[in-house]
This record gives sequence, structure tokens and C-alpha cells, in this order.
Amino acid sequence: MTDLTDTKTTSPLGLAPSATGAGLLRAVMRFDAVVTGANGIVYLALAGPLGDLFGLSTELLRGVGAFLVLFAAFVALAGMRVPLAVVAGNVAWAAGSIVAAIAGWGSPETVGTVWIVLQAVVGGLFAELGLLGVRRARRV
Repeated sequence: MTDLTDTKTTSPLGLAPSATGAGLLRAVMRFDAVVTGANGIVYLALAGPLGDLFGLSTELLRGVGAFLVLFAAFVALAGMRVPLAVVAGNVAWAAGSIVAAIAGWGSPETVGTVWIVLQAVVGGLFAELGLLGVRRARRV
């Protein structure tokens, strides 16, 4: 099996990881950790105003925020060692978000429902990019 932490893949100019192999996977994991962590921090810090905007309780947003911060830490610390676990987490997030939007869990306003669906799309994109990175890294 190929070591997914190999750092030899660079762009033709040698400036950044290319879109192949471990470089893509590393970039996806970093971006996932940053976006997820930032989203979680915003939920924690702005639960009141976001709750008013989305029509969701501050307790729900704080809980989701705490979960996102923890997931971001997991992605940052272990994402390259267990990328399929991160992919599975993103798939679960996307699926759960769609179910929550359809079911109207938390009785969100329209803007809240749209936001939930957008988060599902982002989670799905991270899952797809993570799988692409894993596949390419294993081909090397």
C-alpha cells in the first residue's frame, strides 16, 4: 500500500502540491479542517444572531458548532492517516443535513433550510474530493 503521507508530489514549478497523489489528499484534508473549524467557531461565537437568522435555537447551533470544531480537529490531526473515516464523516454530514432540511428539524426559516442544504453540498464536495485524493494517492 502507498504511504498517503508522502510529500514528494509537487507542481511542475515545485511550488505547491499537484492535483495528484498525496498532495491532493493533503490539500483537501487541510481545507476541510479549516472550513469546518471556522464554521464551528462561527456557530459557537454567533449562535444568537445566527439562530435569529436561521430560525434555529442557539442551543442547537452551539451543539453543532462544538461538533464541527471537534471534527475539524480530527481531520487536522488524523485526516491523512484515516482519510476514509473523514470521507465517511462528510458523507454522514451531507446525508444528515439533507434529512434535517427535508424533515424541518428545528423548524428553520427558509434561509436556515437553504443554509442546511448548502452545508450538505459542501460536505458532499469534501467527501468526493477526499475520495478522489485517496484514489490518486493509492495509484502512485
